[in-house]
Amino acid sequence: MSNHFLKWVYALLVVLIMLYYAGLIHGEVTCIENERQALLRFKQGIDDPWDMLSTWRDNDCCKWQRITCSNQTAHVLRLYLRGSNSHYLSGQPNISTLIDLQNLQHLDLSSNSFLDSNISEHIGLLTKLRHLNLSYFEFHGSIPYQLGKLTHLQYLDLSYNYVDGVIPYQLKHLRQLQYLSLRGYLELSGAIPFQSGDLLLLHTLKLGGDFDLETKGAEWVSNLSFLNTPDLTSMSLGNSHKWLQMIRKHIPNLTELRLSDCSLSDNDVQLLFHIHSNYSSTTPLTILDFSYNMLTSSTFQLLSNLSFNLRELYLSSNNIVLSQSHYPNFPSLVSLDLSYNNLTSLVFQGNFNFGSNLEMLDLSNCSLTDTSFLVSTTSIVNSSSSLVSLNLNFNLLTSSNIFHWIFNFTANLHTLSVGYNLLEGPAPLGFDKAMKSLEYLYLSDNNLQGEIPHFFGNICTLQSLFLSYNNLSGDFSRFIQNSSWCNRHIFQELYLSYNQITGVIPKSIRVFSELEYLSLEGNSLKGEITESHLTSFSKLKKLVLSYNSLSLKFVPRWIPPFQLISLSLASCKLGPNFPSWLHTQNHLDYLDISDAGIHGSVPEWFWYKFQVVGYYLNMSHNNFLGAIPSLPPRLSVPGAYIDLSSNQFEGTIPSFLQHASWLILSENKFSDVSSLLCDNSTTATSSLVSLDLTNNQINGQLPDCWGSVNTLLFLDLSNNNLSGKIPPSMGSLNKLEALVLRNNSLMGELPSSLKNCTNLFVLDVAKNLLSGPIPFWIGDNLQQLILLSMSENHFSGNLSMNLCHLEHIQVLDLSRNKLSDGIPTCIKNFTAISKRRINITQVWSRTHFYGSGSLGQYIVNITLIWKGVENWFKDPEFSLKAIDLSGNHLTGEIPKEIGYLVGLNELNLSRNNLKGEIPSEIGNLTSLDSLDLSRNDLCGRIPSSLSQIDGIGVLDLSYNNLSGRIPSGGHMDTFGASFFEGNPNLCGEQLNKTCPEDMTPTKPQEPTTHDDADDNSDFYEALYMSLGFGFFIGFWGLLGPLLFWRCWRIAYLRFLNKVADYIYVMVALNMRRFHN
Repeated sequence: MSNHFLKWVYALLVVLIMLYYAGLIHGEVTCIENERQALLRFKQGIDDPWDMLSTWRDNDCCKWQRITCSNQTAHVLRLYLRGSNSHYLSGQPNISTLIDLQNLQHLDLSSNSFLDSNISEHIGLLTKLRHLNLSYFEFHGSIPYQLGKLTHLQYLDLSYNYVDGVIPYQLKHLRQLQYLSLRGYLELSGAIPFQSGDLLLLHTLKLGGDFDLETKGAEWVSNLSFLNTPDLTSMSLGNSHKWLQMIRKHIPNLTELRLSDCSLSDNDVQLLFHIHSNYSSTTPLTILDFSYNMLTSSTFQLLSNLSFNLRELYLSSNNIVLSQSHYPNFPSLVSLDLSYNNLTSLVFQGNFNFGSNLEMLDLSNCSLTDTSFLVSTTSIVNSSSSLVSLNLNFNLLTSSNIFHWIFNFTANLHTLSVGYNLLEGPAPLGFDKAMKSLEYLYLSDNNLQGEIPHFFGNICTLQSLFLSYNNLSGDFSRFIQNSSWCNRHIFQELYLSYNQITGVIPKSIRVFSELEYLSLEGNSLKGEITESHLTSFSKLKKLVLSYNSLSLKFVPRWIPPFQLISLSLASCKLGPNFPSWLHTQNHLDYLDISDAGIHGSVPEWFWYKFQVVGYYLNMSHNNFLGAIPSLPPRLSVPGAYIDLSSNQFEGTIPSFLQHASWLILSENKFSDVSSLLCDNSTTATSSLVSLDLTNNQINGQLPDCWGSVNTLLFLDLSNNNLSGKIPPSMGSLNKLEALVLRNNSLMGELPSSLKNCTNLFVLDVAKNLLSGPIPFWIGDNLQQLILLSMSENHFSGNLSMNLCHLEHIQVLDLSRNKLSDGIPTCIKNFTAISKRRINITQVWSRTHFYGSGSLGQYIVNITLIWKGVENWFKDPEFSLKAIDLSGNHLTGEIPKEIGYLVGLNELNLSRNNLKGEIPSEIGNLTSLDSLDLSRNDLCGRIPSSLSQIDGIGVLDLSYNNLSGRIPSGGHMDTFGASFFEGNPNLCGEQLNKTCPEDMTPTKPQEPTTHDDADDNSDFYEALYMSLGFGFFIGFWGLLGPLLFWRCWRIAYLRFLNKVADYIYVMVALNMRRFHN
């Protein structure tokens, strides 16, 4: 009895112990205090805009979200802080604060925004780690060798970071490692440090970088007997047979092979799959990625002949061309990507014949036309097609035939994308009947016309509808009210931006209770929007209403039911007061309220809130007043775009704005920039790329602390009140591409430290008080310059020969200075101006002047005396080519080498002391629109070659010493006399002045006889003698005595006085008689 009882007691005790350790009974262990403190210290170092760590407050850290503790010891075993596109952590985490978590086995910090962070060397102290995921961590620098101390590690993912350098050889000590990913964004180089026998347990290997492939790396991979998932993207394996043979050896065991962007040819693929006959039926390979290589149709055919069980095949961006007579067939294929191949001749006469199980097909950017999709009149509708997703974006489709083809053969589609084509006319009827399973429809960026089809609202499965950038019209209310919207409980996305839609937004739009994204910008909508329109949008994340005539009127203390991520209300009426309801939005990272009629000051809470989550802020073209508060820097999303231009902000620019990337503060009243640049209270690294402070009231000297913003690419301080010298620290901006200091009162010489700014493409210091010679280092060090403007200063000396080293220069403006001597003949070395056209793609490849597709874009503003008037040019494509040396003291002749600059649009050499003739080679400048050589000392004839310049709009040759006939023909006949005045020896129709050679000769008289000539000669001789004698007698008979005899002179003057008195008396008497 006692033994039986003891057995029951023992069994009960075992059960209690198991329950205790399982944490199912009271008395479960709680968080260890020093580990709790370590987690809190880690939290303090990061920003949590999405409240991912909101539960990290109470005493028991084992109950916190994203934490897993041991049920036996209470030690923290797992820290899972993986972010996502919509929720992520930011800041700069300090991994060293986690050292106290000595039992940590799983650490995942992936997919967060920890920009400019490094992997701490202290990571090597977490020796019990088995799983480490730092992918999409956004860290920089090198891979710390201390990772080699994590000998229990089985999973290591450092992919998609900004890592450079080499792979530390210490990683070979990770003998338990099974998964290693070092690909994407990384700039790793050197040799792969592993040798045969290292990391033998690896089954997944993902490498990417510029590695030395002639080392023992291939031999090491060859001996990885468990390898089944190699990903060697962006490694130039096509040049290494050793690596291809190594992969070939593993293929019978592989389940996944990714060799994207590896410079592979058809021969390389044949080498990979050239194996014994029973290979194809035994391989387990299901995923194959050969995208971005140099493969042709023969490879596609080869892969189809191998009857392995491929389920996913990616061949994007190759040279595949398929004939209409044969479709390679893959019986097990589920997903096929043929995008970015030239499939022009491909014709689908029936269903897609790539495989009976095909579900996803990507044919985007394949040059497909309407004739590629033919519907046979005898075909039978195949409603059993397996295809679920079809992508036809970026093709050349124009008509609705494509839709009829789809209706016939792919009735089970869930996703259809036909955007970025040339589709015209109305959307075809029948979508709601033929596409009964459609969930996602993308038809944006076409030319669809007519009213918005209301039948889209009758597709009961539809969740996302994209119709932006078309020419759809009609009343928006009718579109909402004329559909059944049987999908209203699942409808999530509606994009109708940039069409011609009119009317008002009806309150019935709130029927879409599940709506997350609504974009209606760029239409002709009008009316008011109140809180009643949005009351049911509890899941709304993106609201875009910009560029309509809408007015938003909400009650003062309205609390929206949603939390927006993106809000765009540009050009809508939102004012006059700042919208207080934005205070409730805690996750807003994109905000555009430009030109919204808002007045007054911006509340301080707004700056605090936007610092945490914002990456795009546009408040330009309002009437905001006052100063921006000086807050502790907390911008958690480096790379933010902030546009506060065209307001009335004033005072000091706070330092926290330094952590934006694009900072546009032009057209305000800011007076001090020193706080932005010189505040030492923060140790965070600046990410400022572009700083625009044009047209403010910044005065005094520039601060000498530019090293704090050495990430700058574009700096524009034009049109302020700056004085003093340019500080030497500006030379520390060695990444700078545009420096504009125009229209200030800066003085002194250009600091030699600017020669360190070797990436400069734009240097504009015009309209200042700068002096001294033009520095030689401009030509020697700044050889990337495209625009150099130093006009309206006090520069002196000659034109340095070093300037001729500027082979990329397109605009050279040195006008209105004190430059002397001649124009150097080496100007023919201006290579860019010597070309009629510039390859803008090559220019952009050498600069960061962003075009489309980015938040920020720096537009080059060029000021030139154009056609006699100062004009501004916005030249984002660098198309203008001009030389202006006017208003100096240049001497000598115009060099004939000027004729090499055939791409010139403007040449201004006026107001100098140039001599000599105008070179005839100037007629080679057929791209000229403006030529001004006025007010010099040029002589000779105007070269007739000028009449060959067909496009010239302004020609000024006035006030020189030119002579001869003004050439006629072409545009020369359109210039008036004012363009040639001041040249007394010029003639021609333009001056309405006949040239001597054009005068009509007089008719010669009949020759006289010899006797008559003798008589005339005697007559004229007597006449001339009489005139001479008469003049002598008259002069000395009257004036001689008056000059030499005083008495005669007195008598003569008295006589004149009497005559004058007599005349005066007679006039006075006659006037009196007249009045009487």
